[in-house]
Amino acid sequence: MPFFPLLGSFVLDSLSSYGIDVRHVISHPGSEFPASIVISNITNGSRTILHMNRNLPDVTAENFQKVDLSKYKWIHWEGRNADEQVKMIQRVEDHNKECPPDQKIKISVEIEKEREELFQLFQHGDLVFVSKDVAKYLGFHSATEAVFGLYPRVRQGAYLVCAWAEQGAHALGPDGQAIHSPAFPPDAIVDTLGAGDTFNASVMFALSKGQTMQEALTFGCRIAGKKCGIQGYDGIIS
Repeated sequence: MPFFPLLGSFVLDSLSSYGIDVRHVISHPGSEFPASIVISNITNGSRTILHMNRNLPDVTAENFQKVDLSKYKWIHWEGRNADEQVKMIQRVEDHNKECPPDQKIKISVEIEKEREELFQLFQHGDLVFVSKDVAKYLGFHSATEAVFGLYPRVRQGAYLVCAWAEQGAHALGPDGQAIHSPAFPPDAIVDTLGAGDTFNASVMFALSKGQTMQEALTFGCRIAGKKCGIQGYDGIIS
């Protein structure tokens, strides 16, 4: 079936068109590219995702060895094959030990799925995003509860961030003071697909530009809200 190779090429071409460097993408000729069908509700902007992921392997620590760490200032991991990802992060941590402070790589992780093996990632990020779903799975009923209850899991000096949809987002850092930003919903919800990733990326972008966590959290909520009011992603930052 030619559909899956064509889909892979489409994704690579799309990423390249936005100036995203794809030189480190690993090719697996015997695998099929994952595909999703998204059904959007035009009334409230909610979505249903039908996902197919047959045999494309996750990135391994061996693959990651090929990355020249001197080229990067920030590396983010979305929790997937956590055992391998911990090895990748440890490589970055070893690299950081040999670097002056201004050349150290910031490490962030996202724990989105309710899978126990992912929870080891809590202790491996300078910035840790935990999803509402994981927080609820672990028994918390709000973002405030989640950041205070889960903060003992993160490493010393880290920030823990939890977004809670229309209730905005909370963060907690080493000073023990919770930071909050309200949500900024659009006039009409059009498309919520990717709002969480948009939030995470916006927070990381703001922090990488030297903004405070309060500023970054507010920026993240604003951009995520704007994303929910448009179809797709083009035009979010216009």
